[in-house]
Amino acid sequence: MENIKHIIFDLGGVLINIDYNRTAEAFKALGVTDFDDRYSQAAQTDLFSDFETGKIDEAEFVKALQEWTGTHISHQQILDAWNEMLLDIPLRRLQILQQLQLHYDIVLLSNTNETHERAFNKILKEVCGFDNLGVFFDKVFYSHRIGMRKPNADIFQHVLDYTGFDPAHTLFLDDSFQHIEGARAAGIQTIWMEPGMTMEETIFRPKQ
Repeated sequence: MENIKHIIFDLGGVLINIDYNRTAEAFKALGVTDFDDRYSQAAQTDLFSDFETGKIDEAEFVKALQEWTGTHISHQQILDAWNEMLLDIPLRRLQILQQLQLHYDIVLLSNTNETHERAFNKILKEVCGFDNLGVFFDKVFYSHRIGMRKPNADIFQHVLDYTGFDPAHTLFLDDSFQHIEGARAAGIQTIWMEPGMTMEETIFRPKQ
């Protein structure tokens, strides 16, 4: 951390615990047998990418899933299954962010969507009483709000241009290796949060 002045955090798998398999299993329980072929941590079809970049809204996303499944799954059942992957936000991680704010510029960069944003804000409210994650960061960048998603180079350049961060002094943390590769291509230093690794176990040494 000696040369680091700025830190970019991913959300899912870094700040909030997630389990993609829970959503896959929830859809399978609704009769959707090929969900794994359409969506995973490593890859996804255009429908999910369009939702994550704001090209379609929640109503269009749900309607497309209903047409794809060919079953009489309700709007709420789809939302519940989609949100099943979102687990908890440990309070200790929020405390770490508050400590880091004293020494670094910190921002959040997440591939997400309007349904998940509403859900994780609700989880946050239950944990600490705040309505949104903006209080813990200098800036939040959500893919569905800015029309770009990781690992594409344009989203990393957008963050650098907006913040003025020098990539050589910027650290990016993410649990998806393809996103790490995208950040490295932009000259950003990285930590890949490998399976089993947690934010709490990553030791930051604040500047004196």
